[in-house]
Amino acid sequence: MQFYPMSSSHEAGFAAYDTHSNSQNGFQHQVKFKATVLKSMGTIHLTQSFTVLEAVSFKRGCQEAFDLHPELREIVLDFTDTVFIDSSGIGALVISHKLCQSKGAKLRLTNVPVPVMMALSLTELDKVFHVEPSGHPGSVRAAEPTSNELKTVLKQLPETHPSVRSKAKRAMDIIGAIIGLMLTVILWVIVAIAIKREDGGPVFFAQTRCSWMGKRFTIWKFRSMVIDAENRKKEVANKVEGPLFKNDNDPRITRIGRFLRRTSLDEFPQFWNVLKGDMSLVGTRPPTPDEIEHYEVSQWQRLNVKPGMTGEWQVHGRSSITTFEEVIQLDLQYQRKWSLLYDVELIVRTVLVVFSKKSGAM
Repeated sequence: MQFYPMSSSHEAGFAAYDTHSNSQNGFQHQVKFKATVLKSMGTIHLTQSFTVLEAVSFKRGCQEAFDLHPELREIVLDFTDTVFIDSSGIGALVISHKLCQSKGAKLRLTNVPVPVMMALSLTELDKVFHVEPSGHPGSVRAAEPTSNELKTVLKQLPETHPSVRSKAKRAMDIIGAIIGLMLTVILWVIVAIAIKREDGGPVFFAQTRCSWMGKRFTIWKFRSMVIDAENRKKEVANKVEGPLFKNDNDPRITRIGRFLRRTSLDEFPQFWNVLKGDMSLVGTRPPTPDEIEHYEVSQWQRLNVKPGMTGEWQVHGRSSITTFEEVIQLDLQYQRKWSLLYDVELIVRTVLVVFSKKSGAM
């Protein structure tokens, strides 16, 4: 990154800068941002699209801005020209917010248009960042919108991937979730008795996970671990490189829990999450908030689609995955290959995996 001084006065520093980042295909892509420094405040004018290439460069630029200007106490992001943001853009904002906090600086977002504002609201980041919406007609107001206004605003949410708004995929999710919940009700009687007889603890386990764009939701499972499993997590070694946590011989798993995981019966309550729209039948693996706290900007791409009960990671041997990078590559592969027929194929392959000796939980 190169910085070009504007003058010999206090207005100096990153007047304009060029950055380069590698795309998934390996070629160089140039991203340009207009930026200025005035005393202790830096202003960055974001690009029209704020996706992975721009987000990676932006994050790197923020770090270099503080390296060159340690006196910075406020970073202003001007979204006047921005019309689209994806999960990587959201990730870059989260990471840059943490960077500003570590430097004792304030991050302020100005002229935020409706699509970006809705993405921030969806992930509840509008409560974390100092946000000033665009003053143009159609901008988000502080007052509660009417039902018609809400429908209009929802249509302006970023379409990060074709699967996100596919009516056919959603219809398949609803039908599959209804059938799955019927089976879950039947299973609940048997599973509940088995869990209660083993340790007398609760039948269900609830955990916070992250959905599309990083939106948080509560995922439901039949409990397969001991009651105090979360408190004992530090006692168990992580067998996967990266933020993902997994141990095939986790001592916290109960006897009935091992059977539930081997047959994937523990995941049946997630059909409720699918019916609500937090998940899909097929998608990427739903991460925990702790996981995404350690994500690099490019890794946020996996949140461009809804998480699924099954997906590439399931049919390719989830128990044999040893690095987080493998999970990322499988998730991105799903996004590239997605179609409704491909979802059906993955569902069929999942059933075959579950009834094979290679099934296992993650």
